Amino acid sequence: MNQRSASGHQRGRYVTRVVGNDHTPHKFATFAMAAIAGIGDLPDTVMDRSVVIRMRRRAEGEKVKSFRSRRDIPALHELRDRIRAWALPLLEDAAILDPEMPVEDRAADTWEPLVIVADLVGGRWPRLARIACARMVAVEVAAEEDHPSGARILADIRRVFFAQREADSLSTEDLLRHLNADAEAPWGERGRFGLTSRELSGMLRDYDIRPGNVRMADRTQRKGYMRNKFLDAWRRYCPTVHPVDARRGEA
Repeated sequence: MNQRSASGHQRGRYVTRVVGNDHTPHKFATFAMAAIAGIGDLPDTVMDRSVVIRMRRRAEGEKVKSFRSRRDIPALHELRDRIRAWALPLLEDAAILDPEMPVEDRAADTWEPLVIVADLVGGRWPRLARIACARMVAVEVAAEEDHPSGARILADIRRVFFAQREADSLSTEDLLRHLNADAEAPWGERGRFGLTSRELSGMLRDYDIRPGNVRMADRTQRKGYMRNKFLDAWRRYCPTVHPVDARRGEA
C-alpha cells in the first residue's frame, strides 16, 4: 500500500505486478489524489508526499458541528461543480506555469499545484498560498527534528506489549530489541544501532512516561517500563491498536 501511495504522487508513475497463471509482469498506473486520515503520523513515504494538516483533539467543552451526509453532501457537490467550471478553461494556462516556490525539493513538488491554483485565482491568494506553504512545511520539518515519529512510537510499543502477552513490564533492553527488530517500523534504521534508550526516553517524555526500576519474571530488577504507565497515552493517541479497556486497563 505504501509503495502504491508513493508512486501515485505524480502523473505517469506506475507499479509492476505479475498477472495470470503465467505471472506476466504488467504496469499499473497509480496516480490518484487522495485524502488520508489517521491517528499519529502516517508512514514517512506518505507524509513526505503530502500536504500535512495537523488536527487537534477536541478539548473538554469545545463544540464542533456534525457532518450529516443528507444535508452536507449536496452542498459539497455544488461546490465541486463550481470549481470544475472555473478550472476547465484554465487547464492550458496552468500546464505552462512555473511558479516561484518558497520551498525546495519534494515539498515544492507537492505544493506546486496548490500554488498554481492560487496564482490563477489572483488577488491576495498567491501571497497567502506561499505563506501557508512555507509555514506548514517548516512545522513538519521542526516536528521531524524535535519529535521524529509522534504517536508511532506509542502504537509500536503497544504492539510489543500485546505480543508479550500483556506483560506488566519490559526492560528497556527487551523493548528496544523488539522495536528495532520490527521490519515495518523505522526504529532499526536509526543510526548504526537503531533506536537507543536515550532516544526512546526522550520520545516518551512528551507523554509523561519515564523509565524506572522494574521487576522481571526471574525476580531480578532492571531499568524498564511499566505497562500501566502507557495506558492513558494508548487510549488517547492509538486507541485502535489492540484497544485497552478504559475501566480495567486490560485489552
